[in-house]
Amino acid sequence: MASDMNDYFNKKKSESGYKNTSSNSGGNGSGPKGPQMPNMNFNFGGGKAGLLYFIIAIVVVLLVAKPFTIIEEGERGILSTNGKYSDQALLPGLHFIIPIIQKVYLVDTKVRVINYISKVETNANNSGILTKSSITVLDKRSLPVGIELTVQYRLNSELAAQTISNWGFSWEDKIINPVVRDVVRSVIGKYDAESITQARSQIATEIETGIRKKVTDLENSPAILESVQLRDIVLPQKVKDQIERVQIAKQEVQKAEQDVQRVKQEALKRAAEAQGVAEKARIEAQGKADAIAIEAKANAEANILISRSLTTQLLQLEQIKVQGKFNEALQTNTDAKIFLTPGGSTPNIWVDMKDKQQRTTAQ
Repeated sequence: MASDMNDYFNKKKSESGYKNTSSNSGGNGSGPKGPQMPNMNFNFGGGKAGLLYFIIAIVVVLLVAKPFTIIEEGERGILSTNGKYSDQALLPGLHFIIPIIQKVYLVDTKVRVINYISKVETNANNSGILTKSSITVLDKRSLPVGIELTVQYRLNSELAAQTISNWGFSWEDKIINPVVRDVVRSVIGKYDAESITQARSQIATEIETGIRKKVTDLENSPAILESVQLRDIVLPQKVKDQIERVQIAKQEVQKAEQDVQRVKQEALKRAAEAQGVAEKARIEAQGKADAIAIEAKANAEANILISRSLTTQLLQLEQIKVQGKFNEALQTNTDAKIFLTPGGSTPNIWVDMKDKQQRTTAQ
């Protein structure tokens, strides 16, 4: 630089003010004067240095005043001008604002989660996960029942500015949380504690349908419900004990029914076996009877054929043959007697006279 910045506030002339001690251009001196502003003579000594100082000053102003904001994906900006929110949210990107007069509030439009659980964990609000205590409601008989849920939702990005204007930045506690608790209370109130566990799937469907309808029916649709998952149903201990007793009784009844069915099956098996044996015997007897009947029928038919074939001449011929055989026998046994039946039929009695018993009978 050609010269340094002139010192100002050189000397303190009096307690009431300051006096400029530098010389005038005409060389004339001057007497004491009242308080004066310091003579600040900035001599940058060149164009480049002046430009550099100007740029530095602009950067300092930008850093201090920050007349811009950057909105990332998954976020929307709510522009406030003198405390009044804009009707349209700012989209992701770089936006310039008027310092002091305007402010931009960032809101999250990504999917958020509320876990309603019995054991409250660390609140992970920064990651979009909220943890709240489980919902305790009364069943049909006014018994307390704990419901654990996981609700996934997100802010409607198209109407984010209106939602924040109407509900404020705590819109979740004003919209999602009350709706969830109200619907759960309404659904569980229709069941008794003993039947809740059996109707778990139906209850989960009713809760999700009810929450989705209530959130959708809100004016301007401030939030979009992604899903509702029923995690667990916590019953009172006495109800658990009662359900356990009922289950044990049902198991005993089922076991007794199974025993009865087993006995019936065994009886049916034995009956089937006996029926099989009887059927077998009947078939065998029927077979024997059929065989006898067939044989008798064959004999009868043979006798009929034989009777039809007998004639007088044939009988006489047969008598002659038999008589010839007896004649041959008489030649061997002279004591034999032959009794002939009347009518000239073949003899039917042969008596050996040598046999004492036959001889006595014949007499």
